[in-house]
Amino acid sequence: MTTKPHQKLNAFWDNLFHQGDDPDKKDILEILSKVPLFSQLNKNELRRVAKIIYERHYSKGEFLFRKGEPGAAMFIIRSGQVDIVMTKDEEDEEVGMILASLGPGSFLGELALLDDTPRSAGAIAATNTKAMAFFRADLNKLIDTEPKIGSLILKELALIIGKRLKVTNEQLYNAKG
Repeated sequence: MTTKPHQKLNAFWDNLFHQGDDPDKKDILEILSKVPLFSQLNKNELRRVAKIIYERHYSKGEFLFRKGEPGAAMFIIRSGQVDIVMTKDEEDEEVGMILASLGPGSFLGELALLDDTPRSAGAIAATNTKAMAFFRADLNKLIDTEPKIGSLILKELALIIGKRLKVTNEQLYNAKG
């Protein structure tokens, strides 16, 4: 895989919600409590969510997901670094542009919790990376079995998406001027 010179197009992605701590040295409940999606959950509710979080390991250069693939999960970076990248299509190994570089404590791919529309960008491990995956199917089961927890997560998801949309709109407006 070759990487072309790049610039970060969207500084908003660069750890807007990052807390500055090293999540690799923390337990899963502490990590989840720092992720805005789960910030309104109490310790018991966080324990319930922790049971459906999956730990994943990615080698440097391995895709967490590719542009164009249907979304199935969001990811929380526990350690390492993940680049949000643009490629020509889901089969392309050549990174055309790095949109953002995310480190421990950052999260990505949260739109996949809503539906399985194709990913608008790819995510690749820039270093050996540990990430935690939260799957849409598990969220849907949680909504059915524990609606209070599910509704709190969905409310925070809506707020996050709204904040990101506002920042993107501001960046587009400022780029015109």
